[in-house]
Amino acid sequence: MKEPITESGGNVFADLGFSAEESTLLQLRADLMASLRQAIEAHGWTQADAAVAMGIGQPRVSDLMRGKWDKFSLDMLVALAVRVGLHPRMALEAA
Repeated sequence: MKEPITESGGNVFADLGFSAEESTLLQLRADLMASLRQAIEAHGWTQADAAVAMGIGQPRVSDLMRGKWDKFSLDMLVALAVRVGLHPRMALEAA
């Protein structure tokens, strides 16, 4: 028997049942982590190079590259994004 397919509402965390507040926070963190990984790859940096650029240790870069979102606050991810030359902005939408 086929499982029914449910279309996403645009936020996988909300789809998984997280509250509106938590799903928004998790989505922001996931988006920032993805942008940071893309920036590191675009610069052609090794993890050691990225660590120097971001002012953190190489093991933290490894955590970032492996998607260990629970090890990074939203504040830290914003700071790291700015350090690599990104300009994080949040688009606000009415519910």
